[in-house]
Amino acid sequence: MADAAGRLATLAEEVLGTPLPIRIRAWDHSETGPPGAPTLVVRRRRALRRLLWTPGELGLARAWVSGDLDVEGDLYDALGRLAGHLWERDSATPRQSRLTAALQVLRDPRRRAAVRTFIALAGPGLPPPPPREEARTTRRGPLHTPRRDKEAISHHYDVGNDFYALVLGPSMVYSCAYWDGPDTTLEVAQRAKLDLVCRKLALKPGQRLLDVGCGWGSMVLHAAREYGVSAVGITLSEEQASYARKRIADAGLTGQIEIRVQDYREVPDGPYDAISSIGMAEHVGAARYAEYTGILHRLLKPGGRLLNHQIARRPEPDEETYHVDEFIDRYVFPDGELAPVGRTVSQLEEAGFEVRDVEAIREHYALTLRRWVARLEASWKEAVRLTSPGRARVWRLYMAACVLSFERNRIGVNQILAVRTPGDGASGLPLRARDWRE
Repeated sequence: MADAAGRLATLAEEVLGTPLPIRIRAWDHSETGPPGAPTLVVRRRRALRRLLWTPGELGLARAWVSGDLDVEGDLYDALGRLAGHLWERDSATPRQSRLTAALQVLRDPRRRAAVRTFIALAGPGLPPPPPREEARTTRRGPLHTPRRDKEAISHHYDVGNDFYALVLGPSMVYSCAYWDGPDTTLEVAQRAKLDLVCRKLALKPGQRLLDVGCGWGSMVLHAAREYGVSAVGITLSEEQASYARKRIADAGLTGQIEIRVQDYREVPDGPYDAISSIGMAEHVGAARYAEYTGILHRLLKPGGRLLNHQIARRPEPDEETYHVDEFIDRYVFPDGELAPVGRTVSQLEEAGFEVRDVEAIREHYALTLRRWVARLEASWKEAVRLTSPGRARVWRLYMAACVLSFERNRIGVNQILAVRTPGDGASGLPLRARDWRE
């Protein structure tokens, strides 16, 4: 097929209503597009069959993960140029992105010429099966049952501790770091975040800390070592728990820290003096959030503090149009849900908490993600060896896209400090609420 790139560019302009802002190189080595721009490489015709049969983000994701699509040049630049097509909602069908709405046009029999062109470019046959990295969790029945949550967590986190160590570095912290500036090292910034959480919780020797979604144990290790607390960390990931227990044993803190493979709904041994929840609440889901906040409230002693560190999305004009990104849902965080920060604050208050401080740190997450992407790209062959080419491609695209989402204020991240204020109203906080900064 002669000049496949030119025909693709013409077709894209017809269905999108605007020229593509990047170059295209097709399987026949033809190339077209603005000089100097990043290049979208369509390595195989089956990429188009994936899009033809599954129009939208999911078909695009399958083509990317399988390696049928690639980007040459600056990935951030490419995603930034395509952001309007990938992220913006279509005004007529706000549940869909502009890309999905445009591709649905190809199913309109009135667009026969465009359909014929697309089919001819895609070639004969059905698309191949989805890449094996696509979530195979039990996607039936109610969201966020303990079994379904455990499967979703396993999909994301049980992909190899060595892979995560390569991306995250020695801190093994998989949440937003806290930066003094862009020249700070990742390790220093992650330690600063853990210490900030401990100071906001006002941890003291002898107190009991519960870390909900403890990951590889970094928070409980820091709190026990630096603040003398007795800590319990819970996770649904067997691999995380095994790794955390070894770290704790190596640090000589086995008698001070316990790691459990346990659902937050099954913690039996409150009350705790303090609770940290760092990057975990995104997995809880809207249907279970009131239950989640209620459980944390019951697990805290009167006067105890909760630090909830959580990614937030922007409110939608009509919340019923909230669109779950299919790439994220199938390949990254199955069943994950983001909520606006105002809703989270309201639900904490409805559970009985007094919310005392909200700190928005979205720029910090963009800096963190850029470091993770750089680490992944610098050790790409090793990352592929430790997981699979598809898994490494998932993480690179996911993290790079999230950089732009945080930088462009599409999503944010907030630390919310809340207190189970006792009946006499004594919160236990200083008059100057942010003295932990000094």
